[in-house]
This record gives sequence, structure tokens and C-alpha cells, in this order.
Amino acid sequence: MAADSSTITTATGSSGRSPDATGNGGAAEAGRNGPPAETAGSGGAGRSGRRGAPVPPRPGHSPALSTGVPRAAARIGAFAVCQAAVIAGFGLLITGPAREFWPMTAEDTAVEALEDARTTTLDTASTIASALGDTATVVGLTLLACLALVLVPRLPRWREAVFLAVGVSLQSMIFVLITASVDRTRPDVERMDDSPPTSSYTSGHTGAATALYAGLAVLVLSRVRAPWRKPLAALLLLLPLLVGLARLYRGMHHPTDVAGGLANGALSLFVVGRAVLPGHSWVGRPPADAMDIAVAAAEEQPAPAQKQLTVIVNPTVTDEATQEQLRLVLAQHGYRDTPFVATTAEDTGGGQTAEALRAGTELIVVCGGDGTVRAVADALAGTGVPLVLVPSGTGNLLARHLHLPLRPAEALAAGLTGEPRALDLGRIEGDGFPAVHFTAMAGAGLDATMLEETSDRAKSVLGWPAYVLAGAKGLRTPRMRLTVRLDGGPELRRTARMVLLANIGTVQAGAAPVPAAKPDDGLLDLAVFDPRGAGGWVRAAGVLLRAKRRGAGGADVTGTGAGDGGPVEFHTFRRAELAFARPQSREIDGDPVGPGLRLTAEVRPGALTVMLPARER
Repeated sequence: MAADSSTITTATGSSGRSPDATGNGGAAEAGRNGPPAETAGSGGAGRSGRRGAPVPPRPGHSPALSTGVPRAAARIGAFAVCQAAVIAGFGLLITGPAREFWPMTAEDTAVEALEDARTTTLDTASTIASALGDTATVVGLTLLACLALVLVPRLPRWREAVFLAVGVSLQSMIFVLITASVDRTRPDVERMDDSPPTSSYTSGHTGAATALYAGLAVLVLSRVRAPWRKPLAALLLLLPLLVGLARLYRGMHHPTDVAGGLANGALSLFVVGRAVLPGHSWVGRPPADAMDIAVAAAEEQPAPAQKQLTVIVNPTVTDEATQEQLRLVLAQHGYRDTPFVATTAEDTGGGQTAEALRAGTELIVVCGGDGTVRAVADALAGTGVPLVLVPSGTGNLLARHLHLPLRPAEALAAGLTGEPRALDLGRIEGDGFPAVHFTAMAGAGLDATMLEETSDRAKSVLGWPAYVLAGAKGLRTPRMRLTVRLDGGPELRRTARMVLLANIGTVQAGAAPVPAAKPDDGLLDLAVFDPRGAGGWVRAAGVLLRAKRRGAGGADVTGTGAGDGGPVEFHTFRRAELAFARPQSREIDGDPVGPGLRLTAEVRPGALTVMLPARER
């Protein structure tokens, strides 16, 4: 799990795909222990260079971009063994040579005093407090907290989720080792709970509660900026103490058992936190000389003259860690001190791209979702300046259709080592918005309603499945009436649930609503969907599946089109004019543009140049 939140190995060749795992470890070791010249290549390259002729380095590979996960796991394991040994050793001490010394001699007296102080109210309170450390409670709350850390923030907090999950799990594993090593009987008082078959040392309830609630307190203090964070953290830190006190009150443990549980939970959090939390990582961060290593790797490669490059980045979907990875990849390929220009809510990429072009930029990297890609492509249309796609948003339709890597660092490496390819753009206008270009799809009806109904929060929590849930609501809207004129031909009258104007055919999860659409055929595709009832949707799915298998939509399936009473109809065109009987919701590349009565679209063949791996040609 930690691999997603730490820096990502981008060992890609000209194809932009990661090679197999052989050699990665050697490269990382070379980067830390050898001179820069040896770090330029793969793990095997450095060794081959010592035996004979050096192996040419692979573009995109650098120890500066290694995750370090194996070494982090090894270090956690080593410290965990030491932790278990220390706590178990203390347990053997208090049950052996030190059992006749104070404070061990006073422990039974303390537990008996708590037994004498029992009341109905305190019994109830201790039951509640003890339950906070139960296995079921700790496991359930840990799972919920980890899911919330991954799903609720706009950018998933993988490191924090790993910290909490591994911290709780490590504490449990060490607890089992300790109870197997130290045989200690429970206090000789009336116990209020069933005695589990484990040793009294250490307190498992207290250790689990410490790992969970103190771990949450650490996350609150380090990640929350609200004024209530300190009171909340204090309350969370108080809970393990209450659990320990409840276990003493209920006659289940000696005071040193509770102290051992507190130490076990706290040390587990410390060890895991040092390994995975941002700013405290032993090996999850790049080395201090990561940029020097990447530059040295670039200098060892026979690379063509570098172009002036600008990165347009959407900061709402691209965190700082990802941007640092991208800077390292750029340095590897000879691009140093590359400007990163952030988009804003007011300017989603078009203005930044236009400014970069005026400054002489010869290559644009766009790091964002479909809306950011569309805005940048709109500014690049017809300029011939190549574009490198680095997908970071929810849909990433164009990158998926082109089979590009979806990990940002891998996608950037693939684009920088690729070749320029001319792709078509669609140019669309309508009442209420000016003419703009689109890279993937535009449409009206159900799909646009679905996009309007999907909140940013739902997208950040669920990803693209949020669109499906919103689409279910749109099924209640009445079908539209429209007229269609293609390439100046006769006017076609249709009813429809939705219409799509497509430059590409596929969307998320491998679905292909317009199977024949291709971004380099000099044409756009029109799909008119008019299924009636559940059976109509099933028939529409069958039409799409048949068309996808045949690799074409038009001639094969038009006979089953909406105009013939069928569920879906396909056409290709260079220019299409759509007029609706009443205002319809409309969208362009996933962004709603408001309701209207008209859409006019035409193809601009080869208007956008995209850097693609050679395998895609």
C-alpha cells in the first residue's frame, strides 16, 4: 500500500511500460553507493559496466524514483523484533528477578483497592471504556478510518491510511509474540470479564487502543488545521489511558501489564510513522541528492536536443508529492528548472498555455483531468506544438483511449521518449457558449444531466462510479426531440435519451458507447441513444457489444438505429448541426456548459499533436 503514496519507480523504455522487476534493486543500490555514472542505467547496467562493456541505460529509470518499500518493510521488521525483545525482556524481568521488589510488590494491593471501590456506575463506565479496546471495536474503527482517509479527501491520503493500518497490525503481532514469551497469571481478584487464554502481560486492549486512538491523534495534529484539533487530539490520547484503567478496575491486568500495552502501542506507531508518514520517512522519500542522480542519469544518455518545456498542472488533482516525481522524471530526461504553471478555477489551462506559447515553449505537458486537457488542447489547436498527457483526474478519457500509462510519472516518461502523432479535434459551439475544441466527447441529454448531478465531493469519494449513480437519476427525465443535419444533407428528425458527438469511442471501465470513433480518421461520430424500457437498454448494450467486436459502428449497426425504432443509431460526419425542441443539458469533455437549444460540431483533422510511445503508431 505504501507504494501509492511514496515516489514511484518509472522504469520505462520507449514504450512507456514498466519493465519486469529484475534489476530495480541493483539500480537503487548503485545510486546510493556508487558514483553517478553507475546510477544512470538499470540495476544490471551498473554491474555489467564493471565486468565489461556497459549496458546502455534505459530512459526513464533512476534510483531517485525508487519507492524504497522493500527497505522500509525490512527496517520496520528489524525494529519490531527489537521492540518485541525489549518489552518481552521487561516482562521476564518483572515476573522473575524483580518480582520481589517495589513497585511489583504493590501491584496486587493496587488492584485489590480498585476491586473494593467498585460501584454500579463505575462498573458501567468501565464496561464502556474496556469495549473501546475490544478486538472487534479496534478492527472496525481502523477499517473505517482507513477507508475515510482514502475515499473522503479529494486526494487520497494513502500514507496516513498505511500508518494507521500497519501500526495497529504491528502492535497486534508483537502482542502475540510477547504473550507467548511471558507467562504471567492474572491478578488474584474477582475478574469482571471472561479470562482469555493469553498471558496477563501485556494488556492487549490497552496496546490496541493506544495504536488506534493515539494514531488518530497523530493524524489530527499533523493534518488538521481547525482550532478544535488540539482538544480532539487530547481526547483521543485520553482514551487508551481510560481503557488501561478500566482493565485494572475489572481485575484483568496488573499495572505493569497496562504499562507494557501502552509501550507496545506507542512504539509500534513510532516505528511505522518514521517509515511511512510524509516528512518522517526513513526510505520512502527520494535521497537528498535525488535531483543530482536524475541529472547524472540524463547526462549519460545519448539524448536529442531538448526543447523548451512548460508543465500545466491542475493542483486540485495533483498533489505536491506527484509534482516532485514529475520534476525528477523531467530532470532525468534533461529538462532542468522546468516551470510548473498551476491552473485556477477562473482559468482551467487555456490562458496558461497561451502565455507559455508566447514565451516560446516548444513542448507542453498537461497534468490534470479531462477538463484541463480540453482547455490546454483548445489553446494548442493548430499550433503544431506537441502535447504530453499526464493523467491525474477522474476520467482521463483520451489517455485511456490511447492506452497511455495512468500513473503520472510513467505517463510523463512515456511521452518524453515518444514520437509526435497528429490527432483530430472536434470544434463545437452552441447558444450560450463560444466555439471551443474537445478531445473526447460532447453531448446532450442523459450524459450531460449525469455530469450536472455529480458533485465534486462524490467524484473525489467514489471516482468515476459516481457518474453511474447520478445517471440513474437522469433516467426519469423525458426523452428529447431533435433534428440532425449531417454534412449539409437532409434534416433527420429523432427522439433520444441522449446524443454523443465523439472523437474517441471508449470511456471508463472499457465501455465503448461509440465503438467506431477514432481520433485520427479525419471524422467525428454521432451516436443517438433512444432505448425504451429495460429491454431497450439491454438491446442497446447488445448493439454496442457487437459493434465493438467488429471494430466499426456505422455500416454494421445503423440499420438498428433509433430512426428505425431501434435503441441506438450511429453516423460519421465532418459537420453536424443539432437543434432541440426544448432546452437540453449539454456537456463538453465532461464539463457541463448549461442547457440550450443548439449544438454545431465539426472536425479539425490533425489539429492536435500528442507525444505517444512508438508502440502506439
